[in-house]
Amino acid sequence: MDRIKIFDTTLRDGEQSPGCSMNLQEKLEVARCLEKLHVDVIEAGFAISGPQDFKSVQEISKVIKNAEVASLSRALEKDIDVAWDAVKDAVSPRIHTFIATSPLHMEYKLRMTPEKVLEQAGAMVAYAKKYCNNVEFSAEDATRSDLDFLVRITEIAIANGATVINLPDTVGYTTPAEMEYLIKYVMENAKGAEKAEFSVHCHNDLGMAVANSLAGVQGGARQIECTINGLGERAGNTSMEEVVMALRTRADMYEAATGIDTKQIYNASRTVYNIIGQTAPLNKPIVGKNAFAHESGIHQHGVLANKKTYEIMTPEIVGVQTNNLVLGKHSGRHAFKQRTSELGYQLTDEEVNRCFGEFQLVADKKKTVTDRDLEAIISHHVSAHQIPEAEGYKLDWFSVYTSNFTTATCTIQLKKGDEVFEEVKLGDGPIDAAYNAIDAIIQPKEHVFNTYQIASTSEGQDTLGDVTVKLLADGRTYTGRGLSTDVIEASIVAYIKAMNRLMAEED
Repeated sequence: MDRIKIFDTTLRDGEQSPGCSMNLQEKLEVARCLEKLHVDVIEAGFAISGPQDFKSVQEISKVIKNAEVASLSRALEKDIDVAWDAVKDAVSPRIHTFIATSPLHMEYKLRMTPEKVLEQAGAMVAYAKKYCNNVEFSAEDATRSDLDFLVRITEIAIANGATVINLPDTVGYTTPAEMEYLIKYVMENAKGAEKAEFSVHCHNDLGMAVANSLAGVQGGARQIECTINGLGERAGNTSMEEVVMALRTRADMYEAATGIDTKQIYNASRTVYNIIGQTAPLNKPIVGKNAFAHESGIHQHGVLANKKTYEIMTPEIVGVQTNNLVLGKHSGRHAFKQRTSELGYQLTDEEVNRCFGEFQLVADKKKTVTDRDLEAIISHHVSAHQIPEAEGYKLDWFSVYTSNFTTATCTIQLKKGDEVFEEVKLGDGPIDAAYNAIDAIIQPKEHVFNTYQIASTSEGQDTLGDVTVKLLADGRTYTGRGLSTDVIEASIVAYIKAMNRLMAEED
């Protein structure tokens, strides 16, 4: 079995996609998930793109001990200087520099001749090498580049010290057969190719990112660049969980394996979705709600006889628990902590206390508390990115009156530290009235609603309502999430949390 490295760029390429921005604490939370997954390389960001990005790369570099940490940089001295300054404290730092190589990009974006691009690539790889032994070079838009030009720039990059050569499908244009041929051609024709590791970075514009990445492996690439849940520009990147499980499930075909701890996949996926305020599509491979569900009678009969009839992998292998009904209102703290540990969460005593208190409230309202309920409780009350209650507003109580023939009214009381605030407002419905009352209390800066979404954590009438609110202000997104058997209460809590984040940013 050949060893395939997993280079995760969730915190760079994934995070820069619309609606997926994360603050420092959220990025640290994801970075720790990636370390638990045993990814080989964490691309922590694009350090020169702004102070916040630089800070996040720097802090991630300090806390990650069991993975390489990389920062992206253009093939410019100032970019490379900043990238190194951000990753220099990492146990294993990497500088990832790139320049476009397709005729289209060279002429219209770079406005450089091919010879100048070759010269710049060589000079900047050498410049990065003076800082760091581990230098990755990417030929942006490689799949629309001239093959012989790719060979030349690969030779120059390796001669100047590049240890990894990445040939990306930047716009999701290529096909599996073409990707396999491209990797083989460059590796066979570039002098010194044996001195470097080859990598693929595929986008999903035509829905072929995973297939193209696997084809790259068949062509000789030994590093796959990907993101959790396939997050990324436009239609996204290669999905980490899909490509990893494809290699594992079809090891007979690819004769290659990763070092990923697959039992951490589901937890990592949920963490990222929770942070960006999204849920997995029902039919999302590996981590979607229906990925291991069977409704067809024929399928159910087959699975009952032998799971392998309709399941090519077990849910447990990716960290999905098949035991659904786990705890109730008579369960104690020890049983709660034991079950959360079995689900893959390592909670501190403070986190256990906070989550157990919420669990007890839920258990009083529901007959049974499912694993999905527990996961929702933990994601709401453990996330490091939440504004501390002492610093933000929190709901004390609310009362609504609504019908289909009168204007809805909401009376709401909020607390902030020792201060108490109360307002009454009208609205087009109970949630609109509640939000108007909250606005009257907080008086936030101008903002618009980007997302209002309600999801259920499990089946049944007593399911928890999981509400996500995203606010857009000054080009930034502020996310809040609320959890309750009462969707109005969940909606209010979600809005307050989003407001707390908006106001904290303003301060």
